[in-house]
Amino acid sequence: MRKVTIAAQAALLASTGLVSAETLNWARAGDSLTLDPHAQNEGPTHALAHQIYEPLLIRDMTGQMVPALATEWGPNADDPNVWTFKLREGVTYHDGAAFDSEDVLFSLERAQSEDSDMKELLNSIKEVRAPDASTIEIETDGPNPILANNLTNLFIMDKGWAEANDVVKVQDFEGGEETFASRNANGTGPYKLTSRAPDSLTELEAFDGYWGKGEFPLEITKIKYTPIKNAATRVAALLSGEVDFIQDVPVQDLGRVDADENLKVIKAPQNRVIFFGLNLGDDDLTTDDVEGANPFADKRVRQAMNMAINREAIMKVVMRDQSIPAGVAMPPFVNGWTEALDTIPSNDIEAAKALVAEAGYGDGFTVTLHCPNDRYINDEAICQAAVGMMAQIGITVNLDAKPKAQHFPQINNLETDFYMLGWGVPTYDSEYIFNFLVHTKTENRGSWNGTRYSNPDIDAKIVSLASETDLAKRDATIAEIWAAVQDEILYLPIHHQVLNWGMSNKVETVVDPEDVPKFKYFTLN
Repeated sequence: MRKVTIAAQAALLASTGLVSAETLNWARAGDSLTLDPHAQNEGPTHALAHQIYEPLLIRDMTGQMVPALATEWGPNADDPNVWTFKLREGVTYHDGAAFDSEDVLFSLERAQSEDSDMKELLNSIKEVRAPDASTIEIETDGPNPILANNLTNLFIMDKGWAEANDVVKVQDFEGGEETFASRNANGTGPYKLTSRAPDSLTELEAFDGYWGKGEFPLEITKIKYTPIKNAATRVAALLSGEVDFIQDVPVQDLGRVDADENLKVIKAPQNRVIFFGLNLGDDDLTTDDVEGANPFADKRVRQAMNMAINREAIMKVVMRDQSIPAGVAMPPFVNGWTEALDTIPSNDIEAAKALVAEAGYGDGFTVTLHCPNDRYINDEAICQAAVGMMAQIGITVNLDAKPKAQHFPQINNLETDFYMLGWGVPTYDSEYIFNFLVHTKTENRGSWNGTRYSNPDIDAKIVSLASETDLAKRDATIAEIWAAVQDEILYLPIHHQVLNWGMSNKVETVVDPEDVPKFKYFTLN
């Protein structure tokens, strides 16, 4: 059984300055998609949820795994298929209800249900049991060496609250459903929801009954969260003092913010890669002008497109050197990453044009690129750059950029042939990427696999990772899967994101590699 203390993390972020109760005005480009904690596996959605709800264990602001609603956890010595979690006692929800094992049992089963966007993380679970009020047992289908890694964004809901408000079922976000849980929240976290106006303003205040009092700084007593899509407006709000903290300083404004004596920029590589996906599985595309054929089904076309992307130009011109060109759809933080896999394809336009012609598309073709315009750093500008790059090899790209709330369902519902996506890996392991992006799209896996790629042999290898305890053998299987992904050119990697957090000098924190600020750790000068 593993027991971890949080004293070191609290000490790391503690400040000698004494600050009175204060409001933090927080802004970023896009809002949380929903308050239902199991409906969307998306960064900004999790970022807001982490203030209100809690998982069994959490990654702190340095990326280390520490206790949250569980104080101890680990596989049983006599049965490695069973993990035991000892739950924190004396915890209450924001409405005063007591937290216990029935809530964990309910939440894990809810997160495994059809409309949950978190179910890929729980595929190895065979049964969840609550032998007593402060213990949870999770039995897996074979020993799962990284079960704990899969639980850091798996939030626990109050079973009674869910039943009373008719939200036992997860919101069908892709279907456009609205529920009580998508607009209201009741967690055990350090902050409770006081008002919610989607895409406008969300207000939180410190929860007086929080179990972590005395263990975390908890110096921020109120949070006002405002999505500001326009980059210039967002920076202007920071410069004027209207907001205190923004997660996404536009790269073109880093100098202005850093030069202001009242502000600072802190930065770090993010555990996220940005890439393009291609529909290579359908017999015919719906957004191209080629009748009866799918140009992306020909690997030579995919190879040519990969070569046409000038990652160095995107880094220098679009990102102002605030990105790291990528050759694989996997961040360097992740188990399975190697320098060899991340080698950047040569930007050889003539060779790419020859491949397109060899595939039978020498006269070119037209296709639509779907892109978000409020999710990733310079997302629409990157897509605009790609339009010009594809034109160099005879592919005319029509850009369709829209807010992430409309963009993501298109991918999930297989309504796009060519799209941008970014992927962070909270488990720090390749299995997470494979379950969501590579496995055949099924009821329990492949929910974000818009490529329509399906390979039964690869699927079997992906499934095997959840129960392989020989880590050398497991890593060898991971390498085999990545070799297949790279050979097939399932995705066109662009770059690893670099985080630039801008804030008032009064704010003290470190950059979370997952871009998820957890305000209970923040201190104020």
